[in-house]
Amino acid sequence: MVDSRLRTIDPPFVALGPSGVAVRDRLKELTAEDEKVLRVVGDLLGSLAGKDLKARAAAGLDHDSDQWAERKRALTGRSSSRWAGSITKATHDQWALARRCQLAHIQSLQRGIDMIVRRLSLPVGAKGSKGSPGGYRSRQEWFAKSRRLHLLQDRLERERVDRETGRVRVVRGGRKLLRNRHNLQAAQLTEAQWRVRWEAERWFLQANGESGKRYGNETIRVSPDGEVSIKLPAPLAGLANRPGGRYVLAARVSFPHRGEQWRDRVGANRAVAYRIHEDAIRRRWYLTASWTIPPIQTVPLETARAGGLIGVDTNADHLAAWRLDEHGNPVGQPRRFGYDLSGSADHRDAQVRHAIIRLLHWAARRRMSIAIEDLDFAAEKTREKHGHKKPFRKLISGMPTSKLRARLVSMAAELGITVVAVDPAYTSRWGAQHWQKPLTSKNRKTTRHHAAAVAIGRRALGHPIRRRTAPPPHDQSDRAGHRTVQADGGTPGREGPRPRIPGARTRCADAGCGENARNQDAQHRSGRPAEHRSWQQDSPPLSLEERSRSRSRSPG
Repeated sequence: MVDSRLRTIDPPFVALGPSGVAVRDRLKELTAEDEKVLRVVGDLLGSLAGKDLKARAAAGLDHDSDQWAERKRALTGRSSSRWAGSITKATHDQWALARRCQLAHIQSLQRGIDMIVRRLSLPVGAKGSKGSPGGYRSRQEWFAKSRRLHLLQDRLERERVDRETGRVRVVRGGRKLLRNRHNLQAAQLTEAQWRVRWEAERWFLQANGESGKRYGNETIRVSPDGEVSIKLPAPLAGLANRPGGRYVLAARVSFPHRGEQWRDRVGANRAVAYRIHEDAIRRRWYLTASWTIPPIQTVPLETARAGGLIGVDTNADHLAAWRLDEHGNPVGQPRRFGYDLSGSADHRDAQVRHAIIRLLHWAARRRMSIAIEDLDFAAEKTREKHGHKKPFRKLISGMPTSKLRARLVSMAAELGITVVAVDPAYTSRWGAQHWQKPLTSKNRKTTRHHAAAVAIGRRALGHPIRRRTAPPPHDQSDRAGHRTVQADGGTPGREGPRPRIPGARTRCADAGCGENARNQDAQHRSGRPAEHRSWQQDSPPLSLEERSRSRSRSPG
């Protein structure tokens, strides 16, 4: 019987490839004059970007193309037409991102309110189920949560009003860095150090690409040999060291990663966008190049399943993987690709990329696709559901699910490896229930995560996660009881043809038994014609029966 409380499982699908490429290289050997010019240009354009963002936020939902053109005309006189286009485009993208974050915050507040209301309605100390928590543990906690409920309701009302009116709250430079200004001692910064970081984050030095223009960008131009030149804004034209109001940097770039692709684009004058930024902590300058690529043609799901695939379970400190054949059976030994998510963001990102590339190289050697969960912990991170389980909330909050999935899909596309995304519902629970113990032996200890990888792979292949157990130990009768797991009535092919069993006859089975379970006429069942039937004499005709009776009545 199927549990009605289980949610519907979404079918697996082939993940789409990346739509763009971004590469970065360091601007080495910059002179003091180069850094001065970059700071002056970035400060001027950053102030213009801040004013433009203020104007866009004030317009709200009433903004239209005419206001966009008016904003661009106002910026053109103080910079240039191309710089104004880059600023207005970046402002629009930043406002749209703030709107998406605002909607996600509203949904998070609503989930927290619903959870508090549900737990407040339960008696104090009531036990919860496996899927949802019970009542609060004490009257003091119940009272504190009732006060928090009113606080969240006020926040939700304010956010909904802002969304209806089109108002967003955006901090150029980052809200986290802004808050550090009020607590410099905890951030281990001096006021001068904070000011340097704050100004570097608020600079604006990025330009959109233009197809058909020289080297794909007229504002920040990078030649195939790595020479970087910048078209200075009109008020700073006096700082130019080249004709036409351009300034050429002493540093050159080469883009070791995807350098050939970048040179092919700039050689053909195809659009490439550039961004110059400074790492204020290390005092280093970088140049990032980005461009769009045509959508990668994904293979059909049946093609990705052919020959089996590799199931991958994502965890807080490693990727658990196991190879499965096309029938859903684990093959070989499980693999573990660890990473360390402590330290800085760059260190965490490098750890994730290193684990992914090892996984991809293993899949490339086997020429197999990869199945991974389509994870989203948005509903699980709320403090209202796991308030007293702080380590658990910290664990799931630290898992880089979105970044890992995006990097996996992007890096797999470069190697021609298909990624199949599956619904993550119950994979860990059912994997441990059906596969952890059978796959454990004296020489191999199967973890819960590797069992979940098998469950993920079977779901991607279209097979049910549960497995059929062995028949009773004595024989195939019901002497020792039925099998612990039987095929469901709706399972297709459960009464289909059985394969012929080769070998000599034994006492419990003849050679070639079970050729066709669907053909009921070939089986020994009552009411069915069969090759071997018990013999029974037919009744005599009625004429013969009457003749024998008359002879018995006649006198001797």
